[in-house]
Amino acid sequence: MIDDDEVIAQSTAEYFNMFDVKTAYVTSYEAAVAFLEENTVSLLLLDINLGEKSGFELCKKVRENYDMPILFISARTSDDDVLIALNIGGDDYIKKPYTLSILLAKVRTILARYEQAKNAILMGSRADLTEGSGASYKSKDGVIRLNGSVSLDTNMQKLTGKDGQTNLKAMEYKLLKYLLDHAGRVVTKDELLKNVWEDEFIGEGTLAVHIRHLREKIEEDPGAPALIKTVWGVGYVIEGMEAHEELQ
Repeated sequence: MIDDDEVIAQSTAEYFNMFDVKTAYVTSYEAAVAFLEENTVSLLLLDINLGEKSGFELCKKVRENYDMPILFISARTSDDDVLIALNIGGDDYIKKPYTLSILLAKVRTILARYEQAKNAILMGSRADLTEGSGASYKSKDGVIRLNGSVSLDTNMQKLTGKDGQTNLKAMEYKLLKYLLDHAGRVVTKDELLKNVWEDEFIGEGTLAVHIRHLREKIEEDPGAPALIKTVWGVGYVIEGMEAHEELQ
């Protein structure tokens, strides 16, 4: 929960925790960004008024890297605020004052739907694997063409594009190579954390930051990625017109 009113945030978190919905809270934009980078989060309760910055700003930033449901909670009741919240990526808008039991019921319902959607996508991904549809990008002389302007040199672990060569950090390369090796199927966040980082203490925030950095180096428009796509609630998939073409 992100709310600059610590009394409201604390009381809501304590109520949710009492009913076994593990909840933490922060009271500022900056604290929220830091928390997301270090922790795995399934849902956000987000206030609009956050001091000098707004929940609207934070929602747009969160949507650049994360795909969890976002429920706006605010004392602001104008239709314009509601429309803005929903149009920038909010999943619901709850007006203060709210009843804790009703808010908890809403959160549980959304989390259940989120889990069902995740399981459905995973089942589809497993079916694709059974049919052998997952396939890695092919390369020639260690060079993989990612799109029309960017190629990955697996020997040098560098990207080559219209602006020259770009170095990849070790973990960025390992992450990208793993996605390429499993192109055409959804790779879950848990799978990436287990097989790329090999560290159970790394959270989804770290993964999201690395995905963002890769998109900035690869995608023509990182805000609307065409190659590394997010699958809501599950993970990422590599797509692209040249996914299964051997270089000539």
